[in-house]
Amino acid sequence: MVRKGIVAHRRGDSTWCMTGIAERPRISPLTARQLTELRTRLGAERDQTVHLIQSIEDEMGAFMDARRDTATDDEHDPEGPTLAFERSQASASLAQSELHVREIDSALDRIDEGSYGLCTTCHGPIKLPRLQVRPRAAQCIQCAERSR
Repeated sequence: MVRKGIVAHRRGDSTWCMTGIAERPRISPLTARQLTELRTRLGAERDQTVHLIQSIEDEMGAFMDARRDTATDDEHDPEGPTLAFERSQASASLAQSELHVREIDSALDRIDEGSYGLCTTCHGPIKLPRLQVRPRAAQCIQCAERSR
């Protein structure tokens, strides 16, 4: 903790006093068992999402192959708008799934660093029920609500 009367500044993940002495960074408030369970869930969620990404990419490849085999354009093809819509939907799903994997990877990195379970905004603890429902959560509920 910073002593009363000494100004603290944030630098990276630790707090620095005006004297230049770094304080101990906060450590995850979760037990080793809780971290192991959540890491396992994150790993399974990541595997499932990576599989979904591969399926979406295969589907998008099939769209492209189907369009290559025909000489018509979307504007004059009766199925053109439907195919364009399906491609758009697949692109949106792919982007969302890729973001999901990045969030999972970030959570796994925080577990490795020892900061998992701490809000990346206010540095307070994220309650276990939130992490059990959304293990990739980087913010406590209050900060997440404020950022919307």
